[in-house]
Amino acid sequence: MKWQGKSKRKMTGGRLTLSRGKMRYELGRESTEPRLGEVRQIEVRIRGGEKKVRLFQCDVANVTNPKTGKTKAAKIETVELNPANQHYVRRNILTRGAIVKTKLGRARITSRPGQDGVVNAVLVE
Repeated sequence: MKWQGKSKRKMTGGRLTLSRGKMRYELGRESTEPRLGEVRQIEVRIRGGEKKVRLFQCDVANVTNPKTGKTKAAKIETVELNPANQHYVRRNILTRGAIVKTKLGRARITSRPGQDGVVNAVLVE
């Protein structure tokens, strides 16, 4: 678990005296890095009783063709480019903005797979 509360240090490096301790609602979770592979996901309860779907692996993307407006499910072959981190390409990690090679052509991921639980993409070119 990550604590996402105030820092115990000032910008100058001096100590801050906090008026209270850590609160449960300030806890966060480690981010999931969805990879290419057979679909694996879990549901996670979030604040307010809502649910998020954590995607761990996925090999299918819902690809939309912007010219025709049609959407089809296509198998993801590999990750070609990832502006978030160049090392994600080698590890085949799917994030928003990544360019993936599919059966229908190159597509850019528009959803947030680690939080939405699905990979949505738009054809490029």
